[in-house]
Amino acid sequence: MGGRLADALLDKYRREEGKLPENVAFYWMAGDIMSSDGEMYSEILRLLGVEPVWLSNGQVKSFSITPLEELGRPRIDVTVRSSGILRDNFPNCYELVDEAVRAVAALDEDPEQNYVRKHALAAMETDGVSFREATYRIFSSKAGTYGNGVNLAVLASAWKTEADLADVFVAWNGYAYGKDTQGAAAHAQLATNLSTVAVTFNKVQSDEYDLLGCCCYFGTLGGMTAAARQYSGNEVKPYYGDTREPEHVEVRDLADEIRRVVRTKLLNPKWIDGMKEHGYKGAADMMKRITRVYGWEAATREVDDWIFDDIAETFVNNDEMRQFFEENNPYAIEEIARRLLEAEQRGLWDADEQVLDSLKEHYLEIESWMEDLAGEGDFQGGGVDVMTKDDIASWGDSMEGILAQVRARHKRGPDPD
Repeated sequence: MGGRLADALLDKYRREEGKLPENVAFYWMAGDIMSSDGEMYSEILRLLGVEPVWLSNGQVKSFSITPLEELGRPRIDVTVRSSGILRDNFPNCYELVDEAVRAVAALDEDPEQNYVRKHALAAMETDGVSFREATYRIFSSKAGTYGNGVNLAVLASAWKTEADLADVFVAWNGYAYGKDTQGAAAHAQLATNLSTVAVTFNKVQSDEYDLLGCCCYFGTLGGMTAAARQYSGNEVKPYYGDTREPEHVEVRDLADEIRRVVRTKLLNPKWIDGMKEHGYKGAADMMKRITRVYGWEAATREVDDWIFDDIAETFVNNDEMRQFFEENNPYAIEEIARRLLEAEQRGLWDADEQVLDSLKEHYLEIESWMEDLAGEGDFQGGGVDVMTKDDIASWGDSMEGILAQVRARHKRGPDPD
């Protein structure tokens, strides 16, 4: 399955770009080990051009290096953002990947046939780092902590441009892990790795989970995509794999996966009716999934305008739905409407004029509910205060301290905003 995923990813990129990607960035989650027997784990190894060596009991003992003539293509470099759960529960998995990266980087091969070696040599020559630092490929949050930072910044409106989200991603996730490394500060090396990334990747193996199921998905894969675009200066492609049917492995654009999930679940009347049966909690869950649509657009710009139009029409501009939210959870629909307005104001959503006018009209109605609920207290209302590290001294100082080494070594690409 991992081999099929790797081949499908490379075939898709070659068809679109006429060449192979030199570096693929992965959001590697513990569910890959627990739910799909390491399909992405195997994909990473296949891209590197190594094969697992198995014990008789089915466990992986080590790896063997596939000769280039047998591989039939260059060895593809990888940059991995490991989830905190995988990091803390399956260190043997990322340690094997780390060993494989170092072994491949040390091969006496043409760098144009071995992108791991090419990038490691470039880092040592240009940045003056050691071989060990030049082969850091597995990153996560600081040891003992969890989270990618980008989801918090997006949901708190604590960003102005994609460059802000790129800074947050590198600052929060620039800690390297490996066989002999447990959270070494390596923010500059993460930025250097991201500068050669052409594709970011995650996958779905079951409809039990999808990319709207948690804010960590858009925060990590989306944040990594934003950072790779910033540090490479190129239009990095976000891909999504699909192994729900083992005999029919697919790799599609992230935008297509967002469309699939929105159509089959978020805007599906049967799903909405099921959520309504759960009253307050169902309303909250609908709200959360809609804020994650906004999060994907903020981080990747991969959400179609029609999706926001349909969300507004289905959840806010619909009399029956507004009544449901008013009776069960008015706070949820206020968040939905305000987040839609923020998306439009930030230029993330080119709204249909009639849809937007109706949304604004109904937000005033919703705001009146909230004022009644607040009584004598304060209510935020429809305003969104955008503040970044430049506006908050303590946050700015801590971020700049981390990012100074990054900027000293690596010039970030232009900000498309």
